[in-house]
Amino acid sequence: MSEHVWLLPLKDLDDDARAVKLGEVAEVELGEGQRRFVGDPLRMMLMGLEEDARHPFVIDVGGSAVGVLTLQTGAATLAGWADDTSVWLLRGFLIDRRQQGKGLGALAAEAAVRAAEKLTAAFGGGQAGVVLSVNEENPAGQAAYRKAGFEDRGQYLGRDAGPQRTMYRAF
Repeated sequence: MSEHVWLLPLKDLDDDARAVKLGEVAEVELGEGQRRFVGDPLRMMLMGLEEDARHPFVIDVGGSAVGVLTLQTGAATLAGWADDTSVWLLRGFLIDRRQQGKGLGALAAEAAVRAAEKLTAAFGGGQAGVVLSVNEENPAGQAAYRKAGFEDRGQYLGRDAGPQRTMYRAF
């Protein structure tokens, strides 16, 4: 795969650039049944802009949004992690259905780990890595996370979307 994935931190963009990227996010299409797992991409980004603990990113390839993700502090137990403070939670991660199957998910997941490490250095939170949960009915997502270096840490049953796999990657 020769694509390069950029993570654009929405909170760092000026108002005009943010508006352009949010307009592109509004055009991101979810795959069949994906909404039940990740929600509306634009809504997630807007929520992330309002909360200090959330850091929303647009996944960009070739100058266009192909997906979104959010890194959040203080919420790792939402993915089945033992505590909320030792790691970042990767949530709301999705790739536009028209771009899936190209390896962009694994590249973006790797970039998210690097971004989380930079956030830890900038804010001094002491986190050691990134955790996420992925539905057991999503083998493609699980494979992308494994390709990005995430390790399966077991089943998590704490959410309403069905059995999940808790996955972790250290910095």
